[in-house]
Amino acid sequence: MDNRQENYRGVFDSRLGFGRRPVLVVIDFINAYTTPGSALYAPDVVSAVDASVELINSARDKQVPVIYTKVLFQAGGFDGGLFVQKIPALTKLVDGEPLAEIDAKITPVTGDIVIVKNYASVFFGTSLASMLTAHGIDTVILIGCSTSGCVRASAVDGMQHGFRVIVPRDCVGDRLAQVHDANLFDIDAKYGDVVGKSDVLDYLKTLETV
Repeated sequence: MDNRQENYRGVFDSRLGFGRRPVLVVIDFINAYTTPGSALYAPDVVSAVDASVELINSARDKQVPVIYTKVLFQAGGFDGGLFVQKIPALTKLVDGEPLAEIDAKITPVTGDIVIVKNYASVFFGTSLASMLTAHGIDTVILIGCSTSGCVRASAVDGMQHGFRVIVPRDCVGDRLAQVHDANLFDIDAKYGDVVGKSDVLDYLKTLETV
């Protein structure tokens, strides 16, 4: 047990566990993060995409809803407000830009849902919470990027909306390992459960298909 775990033990180490009705949310696995030369490129995100293929397919096999998100702005980024002023590279993510498209390794299929968002959290300014509540979803499995940005923001909002948040560490990525690890530690301590991909796969196997 490292110093962080010892310091948090007994205060920030409770588990939420899996619920009965999950959804898999794939956050911003777009070409901007997986294409060398892009300003947002992160090799660890490429690894996370590769690790996510099996998980996405397993969710579909069990008829678990799969919801993708991607970030799109109007030309000039006016609808991005201060977010694009803080991160000007985001203004490149406009309709028709190849870097704004979901990575071909995990292309959505018929029945999947794609939500366009303008900010970090998948819940902010979208219909996601209402959609999940209407369908009785109690568990949100988050994969995608970046761990410190959109994944973390979505984990915070997911918990605040009353969902059990599960983050498989193998299937999220960031630009720097230190940032990735620190944010996974914090998510696990306060906002959800950080688990291995194998734990999620084992959970999916226990579900009965409709």
